Amino acid sequence: MHTVTTNPAADGRAAAERISGKRLRAIFVGSAGNLVEWFDFYCYSAFALYFASSFFPAQDPTAQMMSTAGIFALGFFVRPIGGILFGHIGDRHGRKKALMASVLLMCFGSLLIACAPTYATAGILSPCILLLARLLQGLSLGGEYGASATYLSEMADSKHRGFYSSFQYVTLIGGQLLALLLLLVLQRYLLDAEQLRAWGWRIPFIAGACLALAALGMRHNMPETQSFEAARKTAKPMGGLKQLAQHPKEVLLVVGLTMGGTLAFYVYTTYMQKFLRLSVGLTDAQTTAVSAASLLFAMCLQPLYGALSDRIGRRPLLVGFALLGTLFTVPLLTAIRNAGGPWEAFILIACAWIIVSGYTSINALVKAELFPASIRATGVGVPYAFAVSVFGGTAEYLALWFKSAGIESGFYWYATAVIACTLVVCWCMRDTRARSRIDAEAQSS
Repeated sequence: MHTVTTNPAADGRAAAERISGKRLRAIFVGSAGNLVEWFDFYCYSAFALYFASSFFPAQDPTAQMMSTAGIFALGFFVRPIGGILFGHIGDRHGRKKALMASVLLMCFGSLLIACAPTYATAGILSPCILLLARLLQGLSLGGEYGASATYLSEMADSKHRGFYSSFQYVTLIGGQLLALLLLLVLQRYLLDAEQLRAWGWRIPFIAGACLALAALGMRHNMPETQSFEAARKTAKPMGGLKQLAQHPKEVLLVVGLTMGGTLAFYVYTTYMQKFLRLSVGLTDAQTTAVSAASLLFAMCLQPLYGALSDRIGRRPLLVGFALLGTLFTVPLLTAIRNAGGPWEAFILIACAWIIVSGYTSINALVKAELFPASIRATGVGVPYAFAVSVFGGTAEYLALWFKSAGIESGFYWYATAVIACTLVVCWCMRDTRARSRIDAEAQSS
């Protein structure tokens, strides 16, 4: 008779490897879906220079950009509604279902833009359809942030949570980078400027809708997080504004952290493309190349900063961002405006990203660590969406308004003041790495 011997230690290591592999696959799928969502959303900003005249006929390019930026901002104002809606789905029915619903809605919004008639053929109906599509995309993105931040944070292990959670902004920035790379390929190799303005701008929205369907299929096979499953077994109510109201301090912290961080982020992403074209005077191709290169640099910084937060904590990075942002926003934007060429502009924007990445790399994780699992998706998504709609969505429009009024530098000081408010919040808050609700729940389960 043969005796079968077992090695408990080896079995434990094998189980840990299987769990780790499952976790990594889930993080990859969640991140890939996030990239597709942000690609769809940022195609609007990347290609606005080409489709603005199709929806808003005017002689003044700045006026056209202000019209498209106005709709861009309105898309942000519905994000709190998306945060409430998808936060409710994520907390009541699962993070996976919220992520699937958000990417499906984004797909529909992209298709609507791709098929929208121009002002020449449909009159006022044309910008109305564009507005409707952006409102749908804003709803989708309002839910995507909270659901994906919650999912990635709960899937990551405690020792590397900063590193893995940073991939939310790797893919967020990657989505915009992908949109710019597509624009660059179309500009340089496939279409001329006239073709891009006539019909070529529709290509990225068709591509985005197809990618969103692919992301929907990938998310269908994602596992649910253990934190949600454990919370669902309790008798406590999950999700909803009533439960969110029981965490006023955490809500105010999310708003305070987001206001300066999101403004800085949108200054160096969506607005920077217009800034380089209208203020610095770079060509369309130079503008796209500089924007893409700076986004690639920013994307590489995210996991480095996330890993650093696993060693030194989250608060030092946030304080560093807010302090340096308060001191250097005006000098950096002034220097970029006076840049002598694309290389100088890129170096200056890269310096800005060294500062801003202290916020972007870990901000979603910090917010997730503030709330219990029963309210986490709503707690992260709703106050964040509110702050983004007020400070992030209006950044481009306000910058263009200051420019049209002849006081462009006034926007630099406005951005500095908002970041200074975030500095106060960062300075006074406790480090969430040492007091993580996610870790506390894991230890008690």
